[in-house]
Amino acid sequence: MKKQNLLWLFLFLIIFINGFEAGGYQASLYSIGQAYDLSVTKMGIFASVELFATMLAPIILGSWADRTNKIKCILILMGLQATAALFIFCSSLQPIFIGGIFFLGLTTSALQFISIAALAESYPKTGRLKIGIMTSMYALGAFVAPLVVDYYLSRGGGWQLLFIVLFIGTVVAFLGVMFYGRMRTEEEEEIKEETKAEGKFIIAGVLFLCVVMCIYVGFENGFAFFIDTLFTDVLNSDFGKKALSIFWVVMIPSRVLVGVFSKYVRKLLLIAVVAIPCITAIISRMNSPWAVLILCIPLGFACGAIYPCVLNVMLDYSANRKATATAMITTATGIGGVIFTALTGILGERLGLRNAILCLAEFFIASVICVLALQKVKTNE
Repeated sequence: MKKQNLLWLFLFLIIFINGFEAGGYQASLYSIGQAYDLSVTKMGIFASVELFATMLAPIILGSWADRTNKIKCILILMGLQATAALFIFCSSLQPIFIGGIFFLGLTTSALQFISIAALAESYPKTGRLKIGIMTSMYALGAFVAPLVVDYYLSRGGGWQLLFIVLFIGTVVAFLGVMFYGRMRTEEEEEIKEETKAEGKFIIAGVLFLCVVMCIYVGFENGFAFFIDTLFTDVLNSDFGKKALSIFWVVMIPSRVLVGVFSKYVRKLLLIAVVAIPCITAIISRMNSPWAVLILCIPLGFACGAIYPCVLNVMLDYSANRKATATAMITTATGIGGVIFTALTGILGERLGLRNAILCLAEFFIASVICVLALQKVKTNE
């Protein structure tokens, strides 16, 4: 009897760890800021350090991943990721922390786009459904992380505990990928026999998707980073970490549904980029903590749809250069994260958090234009 290949399960785990790292870091920033005596602006810059690294990794490693065995790439990067997490855990010195965070951002970014490309290639028939579920793992990790962080911080634990959890998770994923990565999946075997044509790489379609992701991730990071501060300093409420968890948890069913209804991804993407700024405009004028908490549900649902929609549409334009296309999109997310997170910190201090979040939402006008423009770009059949 042929042993079942569970590679997809450990690729899912990699994305879960990435989400856990993102959500945990966002939830820990307030404590990190207190530990290092940071202002709101400096906290925004600290948050953007990791995101700057996510921008560099795809530029350096995208074409390398398409030319090299993706499983080997993943194993190398997970080894580096585990080392970075361990260094941060073992030292409280600010220079080592900043360096470790930068390196952690570099490896998690590369693991993100290479794992997605590896999934699409290993499961060509069920890849679109699996991408929806895979991206929901990121949201699941980002949802669980603030709850875990809140649990150990409230019991006297240090923010460094986040990084030992990341270390352990990375080691487990490493062992799973090392074992199952050597086996070919049944879907790979079938497609190889059919000798299916791949088509060509269509740069215009990928670039439009890059703009959409740049704006979305910039908004997501800005909103997720400052929602806790908004509740604490503006609304005088302790709902901040709960709101952050709700924002992320509703992305899970949203992303799974995108995978199930993948043939409608273009329509779903348009609905999402219109809904996000509308809901955000309402949130920015609310004075009730309960109202803002409730509105985080539809906002998170709309935000959750964008990533799997973009990745599914990308498959129509990327042909056999999936890692390169995913790397371009990941680079755009890093650019958006760096610019908009730092910008929100600056605007938050000068204009107030409400107006800062509203300013971020206005950039979605460009996203709507790009999604509409995609309708004119011819896809691979």
